[in-house]
Amino acid sequence: MTHDEHARRSVEMLRGILDLDSSDARTTEDIFTGVSHPMPTGRIYGGQVLGQSIIAAERTMPDGRVPHSMHGYFLRAGDASQGLTFAVDRIHDGRSFSTRRAQAYQNGVPIFSMIASFQDENPGIEHAEPMPEGIPGPEELAPDEEISDGIHPLSKRMLVDRPVDMRHVEGPLFGEAGAEKSARQAVWMRLRAPFPDDPALHRAALAYLSDMSIQESILRAHGLSWNVPGLKVASLDHAMWWHRPGRVDDWLLYVQESPNARGGRGLATGRIYDRSGSLVASVAQEITIRVPEA
Repeated sequence: MTHDEHARRSVEMLRGILDLDSSDARTTEDIFTGVSHPMPTGRIYGGQVLGQSIIAAERTMPDGRVPHSMHGYFLRAGDASQGLTFAVDRIHDGRSFSTRRAQAYQNGVPIFSMIASFQDENPGIEHAEPMPEGIPGPEELAPDEEISDGIHPLSKRMLVDRPVDMRHVEGPLFGEAGAEKSARQAVWMRLRAPFPDDPALHRAALAYLSDMSIQESILRAHGLSWNVPGLKVASLDHAMWWHRPGRVDDWLLYVQESPNARGGRGLATGRIYDRSGSLVASVAQEITIRVPEA
């Protein structure tokens, strides 16, 4: 398989997991079903459930009412070898805003719970934090998988198989973290192949990408990398705000920092810009992190 064929196949895989099926089963909630893509660890990637939950919730919206925020909790580890059921509760529909709760289930128990808010497009005041200056462009950086030699085979497979081309400005954390300890990093990212011209798919895929690498500002603050023996990291919750339209098959800059870590938890925040400098989305996530004693 050529590199281009592999890229198209990985992006088509992402398109497939976002293509939820409507279920004939009905309760007081709308029911959808979906599949997982394979993961080397066997555990569902959190960004997958984020994207699928937004798709499920948006399926209950009238045309023109789109998500502007979501807040979700990861409740249990998901099994990537099994499908998922999504239940959407139509909490509220107002003149301009709607609220939905979406929960993802496996084996009859929830693994993820989210509340999202939707709004019609309205005019209003506008400002945005500008994109940081002095960051090299993606063409000046090598893809992560090309500069991550010597890493664990499972990590290497994940880098090669994922549908996104990621390029860390400070270098990926699958090898050594480096001597500098900084609670900040920047990552260029885009899908490896073109994506359909459906804004709902791009919003959901952006949620998928938003869970990728944001935890690393916490690791960098302490000189840690993903290959530290005994390191345990798990996402607790995830919040996201969509500000402006953006395409996931064009380059996006993900600027991340960690303002705090304490009590076995770390908080990371991120801003996602398009190539022109427009602020597309903001993200926040808290993780649990256990570092083995030296």
